[in-house]
Amino acid sequence: MFADQTWLARAIWLALAGVVLFALVEGRLELAFVALGTLALSFAPVVVARWTDVHVPPSFIAALVIFVGATLFLGEVYDFYERFWWWDMVMHGASAVGFGLIGFVLVFMMFQGDRYAAPPVAVAFFAFCFAVTIGTAWEIFEFFMDQTFGFNMQKSGLMDTMGDLIVDAVGAFIGAATGFGYLKGQARGGLAVLIDEFVRTNPRFFRRLRRK
Repeated sequence: MFADQTWLARAIWLALAGVVLFALVEGRLELAFVALGTLALSFAPVVVARWTDVHVPPSFIAALVIFVGATLFLGEVYDFYERFWWWDMVMHGASAVGFGLIGFVLVFMMFQGDRYAAPPVAVAFFAFCFAVTIGTAWEIFEFFMDQTFGFNMQKSGLMDTMGDLIVDAVGAFIGAATGFGYLKGQARGGLAVLIDEFVRTNPRFFRRLRRK
């Protein structure tokens, strides 16, 4: 399952493993912990996909690896959240788009790929709500960590939280709109390629699919 992934994902995994070893040798336990956590979380989707016998496109896995690495490793170790004001916005927006696509695929699977039975507006609305809900849950997690352990994940408090939720909503809309266009037969290229690849490589979940 490692060999099936893109060279970029494999390079990032190897780099993170190297950082873990380096940090342990140097006695930098905090760096080792963050690098190991990033490595585990970025590799987890591959393990889960293998366990559930679901084929996740390597391009989507690569995007997840980049996102997890940028959020945890670059964000926390190299303090990108403080160094670049736009870093948090990009991370939230990208994750919301991804969860919007995941929400769409989950509902499309319920219809077994029947484009004509799946109401595009309703499916897109669910995808949007799914992504926004995940974003909201993350903000609750940040609040819990700040209040319980004295972290500063919310940064400026209310302004940071509301800004993140607004960006989440925009990203969720983009992901849901991609799914809507896919059902209407109007989405070509771009993010729709991920949907197409997932459908093509997991035919058992889309038995009623009829190509237009």
